[in-house]
Amino acid sequence: MAKQQPPGPTNPQSGREGELTDDRFLGQTDLTRWRGPGGRWLAGVVRWLSARMGPHAALILTLAIGAAIAAALTYVSAEVYEAVTEADDVAALDHPLLEAAKSVRSPWLDTFATGYTDIAGTIGMPILAATIMVILAVKRRSWTPVILMLTATAGSLLMTVAGKQLIGRARPPLADAIPPYEYSPSFPSGHTLNATVIAGVVAYLIILRLDSLRSRVLTVLAAGFFAFTVGLSRIYLGHHWFTDVLVAWTLGAVWLVLVITAHRLYLTANRQSADAGSASPEP
Repeated sequence: MAKQQPPGPTNPQSGREGELTDDRFLGQTDLTRWRGPGGRWLAGVVRWLSARMGPHAALILTLAIGAAIAAALTYVSAEVYEAVTEADDVAALDHPLLEAAKSVRSPWLDTFATGYTDIAGTIGMPILAATIMVILAVKRRSWTPVILMLTATAGSLLMTVAGKQLIGRARPPLADAIPPYEYSPSFPSGHTLNATVIAGVVAYLIILRLDSLRSRVLTVLAAGFFAFTVGLSRIYLGHHWFTDVLVAWTLGAVWLVLVITAHRLYLTANRQSADAGSASPEP
C-alpha cells in the first residue's frame, strides 16, 4: 500500500522535504547510512559538492561520473565478449537458442512478440519513460525523477552505441528473423538494455514510497519480468543473439546500481545538510 499523503500545497511529502522523509527509507533500511568507509567517503565528497554546486547539480555530476564508469564497463564487456566467443563458451548457446525460438514460432505469437518488443524500442520506450517521469515529477514536486530518468536513459543509449561501435557484430541472418528487419550492429541489444535500465529506475522510484513489502516485491518482479521478456522477445524474433541480450541485461543491471548509488549519495548529502541546519543554534 502506498504511503498516504495529506492534501494541499503544504504536503510534507513533496519537494525536498518529501525526499528526506519518504525517499530516504526502503522499508526499514535507511539509504543514507553507509556501513563501509568507502561509502562514507563518497558521501562526504558529494556533500562538499552539494554545498558548493547545489544538490541537483551535484547529483548530475555524480551521475555523469557514473556514466563514464558505465562506458568503461561497456569497453570491458566488449573485450570479455571477444574472449568468450573465441573460447566458444557462452556463445555456443547462440545458435541452439535461436533454433529453439524458431521451433515455437506461430503467426499470432510473431505478431504479439513484435508489438511487445516495440514497447522497448526507440519510440515506445521514450514515450513510456517520459510519461512516467512527468507524472512522478509533478506528483512529488521535484526535479529528481527527471534527472534520474534522463541520465539513466542517456547512459543506456551511450552504452548501446559504444558497444555496437566496438564490436560491430552482425545480427542473425535475415532468413532466420521476423520482419521488420533491423540492420544496425547486434551487440548489445539496445531494446533489452533500455528496458532493464528504465524499468529498473521506475521500479526503484516507486518502491521508495511503498510501505508494503508485498507491494515492493511485486513492483520489482514486474520490472524484472518486463526486462527479461523483452530480452527473450529479441531472441525469439531473430533480431539478436543470446549473448547480445545477456550482456545487455548485465550492463543494464550495473548501470542501474550506479544510478541508485548516485541517488543515495544525493539523499545522504541532503540529510546531512538538513541535520547540520537543525543543529545550528538560533541567532
